[in-house]
Amino acid sequence: MGGKYRITGDAYPRMRRPRHRRRLVLAGIGAVVALSLAGWGTLQLIDVFTGGDKSASAADHKRDCPTAKPSAAPAKALPKPAAIKVNVYNATTRSGLAKSAAEELKKRGFTIGEVGNATKAYDKKVPGTGVLLGAPTATNGSFTVLGTQLAGTVQKTDTRKTGEVDLILGAKFKAFSSPQEATAAMTALTKPAPAPSPSC
Repeated sequence: MGGKYRITGDAYPRMRRPRHRRRLVLAGIGAVVALSLAGWGTLQLIDVFTGGDKSASAADHKRDCPTAKPSAAPAKALPKPAAIKVNVYNATTRSGLAKSAAEELKKRGFTIGEVGNATKAYDKKVPGTGVLLGAPTATNGSFTVLGTQLAGTVQKTDTRKTGEVDLILGAKFKAFSSPQEATAAMTALTKPAPAPSPSC
């Protein structure tokens, strides 16, 4: 090719963009990526040290939960031993058992009524420690108090209208619970029920 467009020597024109422009583009992209990673890492660290949304949700939970504590259930009202009249009957073959048992119950504050042998319906027919027999109203009162004195008794009701209770001693009767055991059992029965915790 001649004229002013003639190419001389071994130098040829290069038809591509300068390299410095590509480097600027790559550098810009790298900077954006680095800033994004740095920001994400910072947020993760903040969540680790502050608890993130858990702290906020816990605070909201406490704020929404009522602060007033529900009152405890009232203590169960039970009759005093002196208000319970106990008839003591012996359904075993051991003589004098009803008398000695009645004397022990009297020492513990109970009012003693009749003392003697069990009727034919129960004589030698009580395999356990004893039977508590009384009106239906005695189920949640007199039976409960008298039951603290002798573990393993069976409760039965009849048609009587009076408040007295029969204690029929059975074949496995050996002794009453110790005064300490009876007192502990009575305390547990009369203790107010704990207040339920808030469900929120």
